[in-house]
Order: sequence, then C-alpha cells, then structure tokens
Amino acid sequence: MVKIQAKWYLYLVWIQSILAMMGSLYFSEIAKYPPCTLCWYQRVFMYPLAYLIPIAIINKDKQVWVYIIPLAVLGWLIAFYHNLLYYDILQESQATCQAGISCTTKYIEFFGFVTIPLLSLIAFTIEIGAMWLYKITISKS
Repeated sequence: MVKIQAKWYLYLVWIQSILAMMGSLYFSEIAKYPPCTLCWYQRVFMYPLAYLIPIAIINKDKQVWVYIIPLAVLGWLIAFYHNLLYYDILQESQATCQAGISCTTKYIEFFGFVTIPLLSLIAFTIEIGAMWLYKITISKS
C-alpha cells in the first residue's frame, strides 16, 4: 500500500478551502447570486481554513487538526441542515432564513442535483475526511 505523507492531507484541505472560498465569491460577486443566511454562516467556517492551513504548514504545527476539524464540522452541520431545507426534507417554515434571501432559492443545478449547498457539504466533507486522515497519519509516525 502507498504511504501518503501527512502534509499532503494539509495541502488537500488548503486547496479545497481556497476553491470553496473562490467559488462562493464567484457566485456572490460575479454571478450576483446573493447569499442566504445559512450561506453566510458556512462562509464563516470555510474562509478561515484558507488562512489557517498555510500558517500551520509554515509553522509545522502537527496539532492543526485540533482547530481545523471543529471549524469544518460546524460548517458541515450548517451545510447539512441547508441541504435538508434545499431538497425539501425539512420545510422552510422551520428554517432560520425567514428574513432576506430564501435558503431554498435555486440558482444552479448541475446534472439536475448538484447545487450550491451540496457543493458546500461536499467541500466540508472532503476537509473533515482529509484532516481525519492527517490525524491518523500523524499519530502513527
């Protein structure tokens, strides 16, 4: 089996967080899709990752998972809830998005099901998985 160095998991999370940040900025600033309340909360947990990971890499902080995993998990929980609303599993009347932009407004649907909230959920899932693998790899070395 190929042994992957722990640092590559950090680079994966860093690239993923940059792509997610750039994607969300593209949707709001270039495509002019106004972000809903839940999108803003997801940004609160995604954007810091793009700055914290390179600092951890430079400082060779092996405990980076201690503060990255909680951020990613909180973002994932919000993204999961957002997807439950978006795909009508929960009713919007149960949502926190009563003022401003609706959290269920459909701006894009690639392949008929890939939406902005799903992209966020996938990004946070990749980050959590990569950081978990990083933690496991660090603990073995």
